[in-house]
Amino acid sequence: MLDSIVKHYIKIFLILSILFSNSFAQKKIYLAHIESEIDLGLAPYITRVVDDANKNNAEAIIFKINTLGGRVDAAVQIVDAITSSKVLTIAYIDHRAISAGAFIALANKKIAIVPAGTIGAATVVDAQGQKVGEKYQSFMRGQMRSVAEKNGRPVNICQGMVDERIVVPGLVDSTQLVTLTTDEALKYGIADTLVNNLDDVIKAFNLSGQVIDVRTNWAEDVVKFLHNPIISSILIMIGVFGLFAEIKHPGFGFPGIAGIVALLLFFGSSYILDLASVLDIILFVVGIILLLLEIFVIPGFGVAGILGIIFVIASLFLALIGGSLPFVDMHQVSIAIIQLASALIAAIVLLIILAKFLPKSNVFSRLVLSTEENADKGFVSSKSLSELIGKEGKALTTLRPAGMADFDGEKIDVVADGDYVHQGSRLKVLRVEGSKVVVREIKS
Repeated sequence: MLDSIVKHYIKIFLILSILFSNSFAQKKIYLAHIESEIDLGLAPYITRVVDDANKNNAEAIIFKINTLGGRVDAAVQIVDAITSSKVLTIAYIDHRAISAGAFIALANKKIAIVPAGTIGAATVVDAQGQKVGEKYQSFMRGQMRSVAEKNGRPVNICQGMVDERIVVPGLVDSTQLVTLTTDEALKYGIADTLVNNLDDVIKAFNLSGQVIDVRTNWAEDVVKFLHNPIISSILIMIGVFGLFAEIKHPGFGFPGIAGIVALLLFFGSSYILDLASVLDIILFVVGIILLLLEIFVIPGFGVAGILGIIFVIASLFLALIGGSLPFVDMHQVSIAIIQLASALIAAIVLLIILAKFLPKSNVFSRLVLSTEENADKGFVSSKSLSELIGKEGKALTTLRPAGMADFDGEKIDVVADGDYVHQGSRLKVLRVEGSKVVVREIKS
C-alpha cells in the first residue's frame, strides 16, 4: 500500500517536472523594428534588444527592416550590436533596405525578403544626396566586405552596392551601383528566402519560440527627442544664455541653474548616443568650474572666464561633431558650426532683448523698487563735504597721493592734486568731487 502511494506521488512529481521544464525551456523570439530613418536615436534601442536576447538566451532576433537609410555612424553602431549577437539574427526586409538599411540587413546571419522588395544603393552621400569622397567610400566598402565575408554572401555584389566601379557580370557595369530586386537578391545569394509576413519568417527558419515585440522605451524616446537638431540647438542656446547671464550679473540664480540643466541634458543625450566622449564632458566641466571661479572668487573678468567660455564652446562643438567614425565628416563639421553659431547668436540676442525690455516690463517693476530718493527732497547718501572748500589743514600722513588730513580737529580722507606731499605739511582744499576731497600743499 505504501509503495503504491509513493509511486503515485513520484509519477505526479515527474509529470509536473516535465511540464515546468517544457514551459521554461520554450525560448523567445525577439522582434525589433527598423522602419524609419536610421539615426543615432535608433542605436541604443537595437543595442538593448540584442543585449536582452543574449541575456535571456533567445532563439532568434528578427529585425523588421523597411528604410531608405540614414546616418552611417548610426548604422555602424547598429551593425556592431548585431554582429556581436550570440543568437541567430534575421533581417526581415519588408519592402526595402536601402543605403544604411542594406548595410544593417547584410550584417544579419539570415535574410528574408518580401515580394517586390529591394536592397542596395549603399554609397555614402551627404545631406544633399551628393556622393562624398573616396575616404568615406573606402571605409564603407570595407564594412560591406567584412559583413559579407562573415555571413557567406557574395563580396563583389555587396561592395558593388557602395562603389559603381565594381562590375558584376549580368547585373551591373562600371557605371551603376548595385540595387537588387527580390528575385535578384534570391538568385545571387544575398537573401535566403522569400516570405510574405512574419509568420512565414518564423516557419522558414524553423523557429518555435514566443514572439516578443520590443518597442522603444520612454528613455530612448527622450534621448532621441533631445538629439533632434532643433531641440539640441535650443538646449545649447539656453545653456549659453544662462552662463552669460551669470557672468554679466554675478551671483548664482535661475539663469545659471537653467543653463547648467540644459547643457547637462545636451551632453547626457550626446554621451548615450556615443557623440560626446568622456574627454568632451571633462572639458565642459572644467569650463564650468572656471566660470564659477570667475563669478564667485575672482573679481572682474579675466583669464579664468575667457578660458571657461572657450572650453565650454569647444566641448559643445566636439559633442555636435561626434566621434563614431574613424574620420571627420566635413559636412557634419559645417552643420555643427552652423548649429553652434546659431545657438550662440540666439543667446546673445536674447540677452540684449531682456536687458533692454525687461526693466520696463510690468513683471520686473513688481520685483524692483522704482521710488527715487533725490537730494532736492532732502535725501543724501552721505554727509556733504562741500563746506571744506578753501579750508586749510595739516597732512596727518604722507599723501601718495591719497592719505589722511586734519581740518579743525576733523580727520578727512584726501587726495593730493599733483606732487607727493610729506606728513605734517600744510594743505588747502581745492575742490570736492562727491566724496573725494582734493587738496594742495601750501608752500612756505
